[in-house]
Amino acid sequence: MSKPDIHAFAGFAERLADRSGAIIREAIAKGRSFDTKADHSPVTEIDRRVEDSLRREIAIAHPDHGILGEEYESIGLDRDFVWIIDPIDGTKAFITGIPTFGTLIALAYKGTPILGVIDNPVTAERWIGGDGLPTRRNGETVQTRKGASLADAILGNGNPEPFDAGERAAFERLRSDTKWCVYGGGCHAYGRVSDGALDISLDGGLDPFDYCALTPIVRNAGGAITDWEGRELTIHSGHRCVVASGSPTLHEAVLDRLRRH
Repeated sequence: MSKPDIHAFAGFAERLADRSGAIIREAIAKGRSFDTKADHSPVTEIDRRVEDSLRREIAIAHPDHGILGEEYESIGLDRDFVWIIDPIDGTKAFITGIPTFGTLIALAYKGTPILGVIDNPVTAERWIGGDGLPTRRNGETVQTRKGASLADAILGNGNPEPFDAGERAAFERLRSDTKWCVYGGGCHAYGRVSDGALDISLDGGLDPFDYCALTPIVRNAGGAITDWEGRELTIHSGHRCVVASGSPTLHEAVLDRLRRH
């Protein structure tokens, strides 16, 4: 395929999100027991069930595509097309009944994310964006807030705990230069950057299944998203601190503050 058919892939990604949402909504009524993984993070049976179901759907529809997921071994990361799945981004929020979790679904072409979905089955909010596909929230095209200065910017951070001492100092410097900060938004915060409610969102300790879906959504709403060094995010970027901003100009100001540490 010389050029990805982004609209066809977007329709398939939304069907995957419909499937994951149905599983999660059904499971919520039955409780949220969990296990603890080797890295001390929690995982539920629902995480595994959602990812397994989506992997099966992808294997049927696109058997020549690779898959990168949080809960199971990766397949075919050297293939042109790779799907990236985080079945429940924000498992701690899911377990405790706080509705800021979501399913993240992305498609990468030659390593670069070209399509992303953030889906929250509880709040019934869905952001989708892709290269050649302007970002939409629940079907309506959205844009980042333009013209915000750093001093006027509203900042979001999911959780400061993963920051090491240097990263925390960089975050605190940025936080002190912005208008105010909200915490705990998780993947929602990046959706809110894309629709202009937030100006900046940043987090530490993220992996490709955490950020690949966010990248096309923010980028195709007019924003910028990189690691804290300003490097582009791909399926091979590994463990990163990530930051998204509502405009390239604001992003450069943000990176300047972060790079000082």
